[in-house]
Amino acid sequence: MSGGDDNFEKEATMETLKLLYDFFPMAVYTGKCLVFISEDWRVELTEHKDSDYTKGATQLALIRVRIFKKALNGEFVPGHFEDFQLPSLNELAEQIEKYVQLAIGANLRERAE
Repeated sequence: MSGGDDNFEKEATMETLKLLYDFFPMAVYTGKCLVFISEDWRVELTEHKDSDYTKGATQLALIRVRIFKKALNGEFVPGHFEDFQLPSLNELAEQIEKYVQLAIGANLRERAE
């Protein structure tokens, strides 16, 4: 009956990502990542854990931010990415927001009015 254990591990892995969802109201949570999408850009946030279990449960989650730009053919082409691993959720959200703003020139928290 390891199926339940697999679901628990998947849920535990997404904990930081779910908390970041509150910081970015314009994001869409897909169950495996947070996605911000516009006409020209796609930004994905995914959460990763180190598979080295000797480090214990206090290990910080690693959030990977991937930026895609829309090509002339309409497909989103992967661009650059950065990994973030900060102890404070507020600081993590601020640094991710700053990184994306500098990369695409848009504010992730802006609401369409």
